[in-house]
Amino acid sequence: MLEKLFKLSENGTDVRTEVLAGTTTFLTMAYIIFVNPSMLSATGMDKGAVFVATCLAAMIGCFVMGLVANYPVAQAPGMGLNAFFTYSVVLGMGHTWQVALAAVFFSGLCFIALSLLKVREWLINAIPMSLRIGITAGIGLFLAFIALQSAGIVVDNPATLVHVGDLTSFPAVMASLGFVLTIALVHRGLKAAVLLAILIVTGLGILFGDIQYNGIVSAPPSIAPTFMQLDFSGALDVGLVSIVFAFLFVDLFDTAGTLVGVATKADMVDKDGKLPRLSRALLADSTATSVGALLGTSNTTSYVESVAGVAAGGRTGLTAVTVGVLFLLALFFSPLAGMVPAYATAGALFYVAILMMSGLVGIDWRDLTEAAPVVVVCLLMPLTYSIAEGIALGFITYAAVKLLSGKGREVNISVWVIAALFAAKIIFL
Repeated sequence: MLEKLFKLSENGTDVRTEVLAGTTTFLTMAYIIFVNPSMLSATGMDKGAVFVATCLAAMIGCFVMGLVANYPVAQAPGMGLNAFFTYSVVLGMGHTWQVALAAVFFSGLCFIALSLLKVREWLINAIPMSLRIGITAGIGLFLAFIALQSAGIVVDNPATLVHVGDLTSFPAVMASLGFVLTIALVHRGLKAAVLLAILIVTGLGILFGDIQYNGIVSAPPSIAPTFMQLDFSGALDVGLVSIVFAFLFVDLFDTAGTLVGVATKADMVDKDGKLPRLSRALLADSTATSVGALLGTSNTTSYVESVAGVAAGGRTGLTAVTVGVLFLLALFFSPLAGMVPAYATAGALFYVAILMMSGLVGIDWRDLTEAAPVVVVCLLMPLTYSIAEGIALGFITYAAVKLLSGKGREVNISVWVIAALFAAKIIFL
């Protein structure tokens, strides 16, 4: 049955290799079951329900990716998108988490439509590479800023807006230790480095009496507090159009970039440089986002950590299905997830930020018309505390700089349209 479903021999693999690859991928991305509930609970969402929604959304996404697209790519609620959900849409703009979930749901539907209508390639190819890199790096800086805040390393100041906190406080010391541990373990090639660092810091918190021990294993908590709690009426407000677009935009490019990177590593790209079954893979991603919103979590997306599984020999959807099964089993570790404090996940956030910022090496810094919009995106995301505002101002800057520099012909029509829409929103809404 597995041979027929996943074409194992055709892809030069076997069940043992695929299961091992899936386990490897899961260990590299399992930190999300601790980070996502911690982050989304800041909006007022029930932490236990978000934990269940995170595991179920990841399981569904992995199953669809594996069974429909036959890709060794794992899925789970995405880093960066959960930060946008919490700190921009809810805490920054003042919308309820129910409205934010509805916006995520609509972004998933738009993603599905783009996949079915085959518009995605046009949209992906139309956006300048420099802006794509800038958006990813900007989200990384935003995550780093959130990590520093949650650790108490950066605090508010009425005179200078931000200031250094008490670096000798327990949260600051533990967050710093978690970050250093993460980097050291990753450098040593440990697959579960991020997860292990989070658990070590949490264990120290228990040892020093900062966290109360509540056990490790239990029945999963109820998902009722977040299940089907979307506020569709609030999400249809015209002012939320840009939020839906931002969710869609970030998810689309994050997914496309991950799929290309993982498929290339797995030697799945054909002689023309195209990915087989790409429409199925994108459809799996977009479907998981909409279903995840119904369950009670932010956008579900493809994880670049899937490369770890590919490096371990994963070549088919059985790798992804294995990850999905492990996320299902993770449902029974809710007490452990509930004990993980914000300072224990701060190091993981900072590590992810470094990975997201590494793409800046691909920017041509000698061409100011390309470099300037990237800097605008990167700096304004954390400084405005909004991924959406950073994207908007980046597009407007790109169009304006190219036009006034005499390079207007280099700009794709879609960039002009997007920049104009963002400008109109700033002026009139």
